[in-house]
Amino acid sequence: MSSFAPIVLFVYNRLWHTQQTLEALKKNELAEASELYIYSDEAKNEDARKSVNEVREYLKTVTGFKKVTIIKREKNWGLADSIIDGVTKIVNEYGKIIVLEDDLVTSPYFLKFMNKALEFYKDEDKVWHISGYTPPLENINENFFIKPTSCWGWATWDTKWAFFKKDTNGFLKLFDNKKQKDFNVNNSYDYYSHIVFNHQKKINTWAIFWYASVYFNNGLSLHPKKSFVQNIGHDNSGTHCGSSCAFDVELSKEFENKFSNNIFIDNITLSKLEKYYRSFKVPLHIKVLNKIQKVFKGKV
Repeated sequence: MSSFAPIVLFVYNRLWHTQQTLEALKKNELAEASELYIYSDEAKNEDARKSVNEVREYLKTVTGFKKVTIIKREKNWGLADSIIDGVTKIVNEYGKIIVLEDDLVTSPYFLKFMNKALEFYKDEDKVWHISGYTPPLENINENFFIKPTSCWGWATWDTKWAFFKKDTNGFLKLFDNKKQKDFNVNNSYDYYSHIVFNHQKKINTWAIFWYASVYFNNGLSLHPKKSFVQNIGHDNSGTHCGSSCAFDVELSKEFENKFSNNIFIDNITLSKLEKYYRSFKVPLHIKVLNKIQKVFKGKV
């Protein structure tokens, strides 16, 4: 295998979450062979100053990786702009990238899965995104492909990220009713509304535009049969999620290396994803958008 992909971690003002993320990452089999870049966003206001500084002091102590590089933002970029900028810079330098945020606890096999998948599918035109997170779906026995991407621990290549664009006008023009239904996983989750809310400047996010960029280039996202990532940010502390346990998973305790060149969307797995999305008493996209709107109004 060629050299391992760099890990890029985006942090802000959540010390405990950042500690949990990094402590779990250090326990990964390939941590000591991997370079780690940490982007630390500047405080949005004086209320966040102390907590941002606490995180930055902790970052000085981080070891256990081949190399640790800390990038301290001198102004507040916000998560979306910081990720777009950081991912673009690092992926163009290395050709591939593994991306995490400060509320993602990983299995010890996360890095191994991501690097193996990056190597296996590097020349595959259909595969654009490697996800470390898989929702708690029932009876999934193999890695699988779907159209939606997941931003909870993911990887890609420079050749695919080059197609990323954050263009609400451009994307909205590409949708008709059929595409909107398909984009929304048979209307089980309203991904499309994320683009609309960004267009209306009610929220400022990035992940929906990566999904749209992949979708309109006919790309697919690989997901493991069992999740290598657990999101611990569902405690009203994060940008993306409110207080919920609906996303909770049991982390994979083994490495699954059955990658296949037979790349297609399995309709049985897709139907399980639809069922999962429809199981929320309050629609999932409403939960997510409500949380993002709170943050956009100045709450972190």
